[in-house]
Amino acid sequence: MKAGILGTGHYAPEKILTNFDMEKIVDTSDEWIRTRTGIEERRIASDEEDTSDLAYKAALNALTEAGIKAEDLDLIMVATVTPDQSFPTVSCKIQDRLGANKAAAMDISAACAGFMYGVITAKQFIETGAYKHVLIIGADKLSKITDWTDRNTCVLFGDGAGAAVMGPVSEEKGILSFELGSDGSGGKHLAQEGSHIVMNGREVFKFAVRQMPESSVNVVEKAGYAKEDVDYLIPHQANIRIMEAARQRLGIEPEKLAVNVNKYGNTSAASIPIALSEGVKNGKIKDNDLVVLVGFGGGLTWGAVALKWGK
Repeated sequence: MKAGILGTGHYAPEKILTNFDMEKIVDTSDEWIRTRTGIEERRIASDEEDTSDLAYKAALNALTEAGIKAEDLDLIMVATVTPDQSFPTVSCKIQDRLGANKAAAMDISAACAGFMYGVITAKQFIETGAYKHVLIIGADKLSKITDWTDRNTCVLFGDGAGAAVMGPVSEEKGILSFELGSDGSGGKHLAQEGSHIVMNGREVFKFAVRQMPESSVNVVEKAGYAKEDVDYLIPHQANIRIMEAARQRLGIEPEKLAVNVNKYGNTSAASIPIALSEGVKNGKIKDNDLVVLVGFGGGLTWGAVALKWGK
């Protein structure tokens, strides 16, 4: 039994915070942010919106696209580093709000790579036959752990959620290969200390421009394909320069690279599923396409999959 993605969905808060708005908050400029990161604006959740609210809306969209009822879900996984509270988990809140009365629920904490960990975990449950339908959500409200006086980090992050329903697909479709990894020795370079994110940007950049391209190539080769066979690359939307490094390593055309970092900034675990959902809805991802998803995050962690799109 092959595991694949049956439907996707995403949600971003209404409030837009532009680079020009950031100029009024800290000593920075639109030009500085754009040239170094590719970010032009980001979405910020209201005080009344928490991570579970973002996740719930993305989940509804994914279930609708998949044509799956909440009561048919066997497992709900939410990848987040900004839960509403320590417990109950965001996933348990989603299980209740959806009415997914037979679903198990758990949260995953792998920072920006969390959605990849969720997808690869779901693959195992589905392909062993233990579960049929799994909902994976990447959701973060990074604005609540952002230090708005730290100009090196506060310009980078935004809030949002993306979701995917996974289940059995035909033999030639679905997830073909994957890679997961971690390097705890680098955890100090990207961490939450106290109530805020701290980052050694130089070290994280060096790690990411090496690991994302390497993982992308690895999963394509494991799947038995050549780099030029890739139809669409969806990297974690952290920095346009890191994303471009992965594209160039694969040797694919610019139009085959998913880019929405300009609109949302770095939304952590939500980043890849939002870009995936947009790619499906705007027709960039088509049936039988070879799609690569690749992310890296705090931990340090990383993950990638190569998949044939379709059911």
